Amino acid sequence: MGRIEKKFHELKQKNEKALVVYLTAGDPDLPTTEALIKALAAAGVDILEIGVPFSDPTADGPIIQAASRRALQNGATLAKILDLVESVRKASEIPIVLFGYYNPVFIYGNEAFARRAKAAGVDGILVVDLPPEEAAELRIYTDRAGIDFISLLAPTTPDQRTRRIAEKAGGFLYYISVTGVTGTAKPIVENIRRDLTKIRKISILPVVVGFGISTPAQAAEIAPHADGVVVGSAVVSLIEENTSRDDMIPRVTSFVGAVKSALKKRSVFKRRAQTTK
Repeated sequence: MGRIEKKFHELKQKNEKALVVYLTAGDPDLPTTEALIKALAAAGVDILEIGVPFSDPTADGPIIQAASRRALQNGATLAKILDLVESVRKASEIPIVLFGYYNPVFIYGNEAFARRAKAAGVDGILVVDLPPEEAAELRIYTDRAGIDFISLLAPTTPDQRTRRIAEKAGGFLYYISVTGVTGTAKPIVENIRRDLTKIRKISILPVVVGFGISTPAQAAEIAPHADGVVVGSAVVSLIEENTSRDDMIPRVTSFVGAVKSALKKRSVFKRRAQTTK
């Protein structure tokens, strides 16, 4: 059982939902990213998505685009990020998913990437611009290495395509709660409930919801319909706003801790409601 599967199993036993947090590696710099990762793991984050910066992040909104630019300017590369993951593994077993675009992986070399990522301790990979129909050239190596290939589902994904994607996905399914790019719109809970109900009839994989979740209240409202929520742009924005402060990491972990607390409170409320029926 890999780290991702194990984490969802543990959370299910506790009737809790996963908090997945996204960071852009190298923003503001790689040593700070490593310190943030360790602090977030201690603050209760269940799974980390480490963004690999890319010069043309077409799926990302202005907040993460800006973070990618800063990271690239500060010298972040895929090779250095894999070294960072390896360093984190000396202190933490938190599940780690690399989130990014295919170009950096392709340049690194698919086979070499899979081998190095596995050795470093990467648990999953989400390649935004590599659809299932074109993923075989990478998956032949990542599947062999035991790295989960996370897949995206959108509100506009047709049912038949959803089924094809779900059948080949690994780790968990990432449901994009809004159309468009990251951090630019608020999700509609009823739409999420409807779509996730359909997805659960197709796949037994955990389903997490991302794009547009920026407050503890939003996370708690969405969590009952999902297996986890992703908070990304809100965290990246908080890092940017506080980069020059000595207490930047405590401020970020305080926010993330509030989200995790809201998820736990919602879980407790749900358990109590079920026992009183």
